[in-house]
Amino acid sequence: MSLRPAVASTASLPQRLSTVLLTVVMVALVIGSHASTSAADRPNVLIIYTDDQGTLDAKCYGSEDLQTPSIDRLAATGVRFTQMYAPSCICSASRAGLLTGRFPVRAGVPSNVSSQEGKAGMPPSEYTVGEVFQDAGYATAHVGKWHLGYTPETMPNAQGFSSSFGHMGGCIDNYSHFFYWQGPNRHDLWRNGKEIFEDGQFFPDLTVREVKAAIEEAEDKPFMIYWAINVPHYPYQGTDKWRKEYASLPSPRREYAAFVSTMDEKVGEVLDYLEEQKLRENTIVVFQSDHGHSTEERAFFGGGNAGPYRGAKGCLFEGGIRVPSVVSWPGGLPKGEVRDQMVTGCDWLPTLAALAGVSPGSAHLDGKDLSAVLRSGAAASPHDEFFWQMGNGKNAQWAVRQGDWKLLGNCRDTSQRGSLSPSDKELFLVNLKSDPGEMTNVAKEHPELVETLKKIRDNSLEGIQN
Repeated sequence: MSLRPAVASTASLPQRLSTVLLTVVMVALVIGSHASTSAADRPNVLIIYTDDQGTLDAKCYGSEDLQTPSIDRLAATGVRFTQMYAPSCICSASRAGLLTGRFPVRAGVPSNVSSQEGKAGMPPSEYTVGEVFQDAGYATAHVGKWHLGYTPETMPNAQGFSSSFGHMGGCIDNYSHFFYWQGPNRHDLWRNGKEIFEDGQFFPDLTVREVKAAIEEAEDKPFMIYWAINVPHYPYQGTDKWRKEYASLPSPRREYAAFVSTMDEKVGEVLDYLEEQKLRENTIVVFQSDHGHSTEERAFFGGGNAGPYRGAKGCLFEGGIRVPSVVSWPGGLPKGEVRDQMVTGCDWLPTLAALAGVSPGSAHLDGKDLSAVLRSGAAASPHDEFFWQMGNGKNAQWAVRQGDWKLLGNCRDTSQRGSLSPSDKELFLVNLKSDPGEMTNVAKEHPELVETLKKIRDNSLEGIQN
């Protein structure tokens, strides 16, 4: 139907001008109405990126000693992955892969960036998931850990997030909000690029408050919130309720477990809020760990559970990169289903863009759209192969997976499950179907396969300064 009103050809100039003006106004109203409806129909997005959570550390992943009702609730209302791979085995690099949909080394973050104020991190030229959704008209917010740069150009507000609350370095004490890893002692709590102080307030509680505020402040816009909760990263500071609950467990499992369940409780508070606001049905919630559990001294040398998998944070064996991951969108995805296809954290940017009907941008993406996998367990993985690199130069750790085969180079085992000879460290080939624990190196038995996988690594690095 035409929007132009019928007028006589003999109308005077003032009449014709009035008619033109009326038509312009009517068209604008119609277009505005359609745009508003389109935006209102788009799903909200909440990415919950946990920190140092072990491969099997949720009840829905088979844990028998952890209480994680909120994570389990997401799994019951969504899709749970059994072969989700983090973009990297270390914090900053994994976050870069998640936010850009690119190999971390391609995104300029092959390893951890500095936690010192004034030090840059991920290049500002990278196009993040925050910018994808901000450019599509979403209200965007970062809450929690950043660890991708500590200069105005590399902090969250310059990387696609309209609002930001949290710490810029790798870890903080949850009550003093001071950087935890090494001296000199320095405070690290920021709102929109300005230092703030909330001394003595439990940081996970503060992040729940900020996520709720970001949802409220979005008003009529759809929202995209990146909640990089800093738990269960050390220092293990679970609440008294959960310390008592796990008092009978041996150390370090009891310290770790108390912090995991504290985190789960905070996730539940946000899920409850979404339901109270009648937003849960149309909100895509992604829950995922950034990599495997820590075995560092500050983490009591462990506490997490990788089950049968070798490795932990800081290495590319399965326990370092195979992570718990669930996506729940009650109004748009299957409920209570499991997917065994190989998928990666780099896939979330193109997947969320596809689910929301927005453009993922024009940059080279290493991640793939998982929409078909999410909707059908029979769909094939979009990845014939995948590549990881941690660090730069000839001594960088790297790994390639193709089908059931995985080749690691310059490898190390932070779980210390077994010894590694010099030749093992150089090249370690394993078939994950027959040896999911990655205990036997069969590189010498399959030299042609080793060369094929090394070629995939070389191709993956084409055009990347290394």
